[in-house]
Amino acid sequence: MIITRLFGGAGNQLFQYAAGRALADHLGTDLAVDKRYLPLGGETRADCFTHHLEARFVDNVALPPAKMDSAVKYAAWRALGRNPRFHREDGLGFNDDFFDLGDGIYLHGYWQSERYFEAIAPQIREDLRMTTPLDDANAAMADRIAGAGVPVSAHVRRGDYVGDGSYAICAPDYYRDGVARIAQETGQEVTCFVFSNDPAWARENLSLGAEMVVVDINDETKGHFDLHLQTLCDHHVIANSTFSWWGAWLNGKLGKRVVAPSDWFGPGKPANPDICPPDWIRL
Repeated sequence: MIITRLFGGAGNQLFQYAAGRALADHLGTDLAVDKRYLPLGGETRADCFTHHLEARFVDNVALPPAKMDSAVKYAAWRALGRNPRFHREDGLGFNDDFFDLGDGIYLHGYWQSERYFEAIAPQIREDLRMTTPLDDANAAMADRIAGAGVPVSAHVRRGDYVGDGSYAICAPDYYRDGVARIAQETGQEVTCFVFSNDPAWARENLSLGAEMVVVDINDETKGHFDLHLQTLCDHHVIANSTFSWWGAWLNGKLGKRVVAPSDWFGPGKPANPDICPPDWIRL
């Protein structure tokens, strides 16, 4: 059995699931998830997407000691435990030895690269197909995207990024240039659907050279709807955020263009050379 630890926000959890699923399938074994490191009262964000996920999860698994329950037992298990054996991600790029890991592994890491699961990409997209019914507002927005001709999602991540220093901040020019690049390459007029945790800032500061619709119908508790709406667009200008990374990646349309920022992290921070697929446009 492979056990993968879930922590962080929705995008992080989806990477953790996808890598665990890929390793479990490679080994022909079961997959379980450790949800104990989610915020108190938090949920497995992946659960919002499809019942297929739950079919892959093995319940009633005897999990190893949790750090918050006993630091001593947790440290002893990490150092000496063998069932499961703790394995931590080595750096932010793709770990070349990942598929050499045997069965009985507990995965702890971000695993932020398509390379972990590109061999089963159709299955991951099916696993993460959202089956939660849309409410009226999101159903109406989905219809608006479908009728837009060439819809482009643009994700603006602010909030916790502002003043933190860990992540670069995507400037308005980045979004305008990204939209222009997609319009140029497709030779078509586009409609931009803007998703942001600061929609007021987006309205006041973005001028994208195309029709712009700020999608402000979902709060943090309904972020999975924003992610789903992004997947319905034809092309994407993402932020340096795993949330919009998945919004773009889960769009399986042939010929899609994805623009991603060249600078993902802030100055002096570790880099992940494998964060974006090679066919994505970096600006």
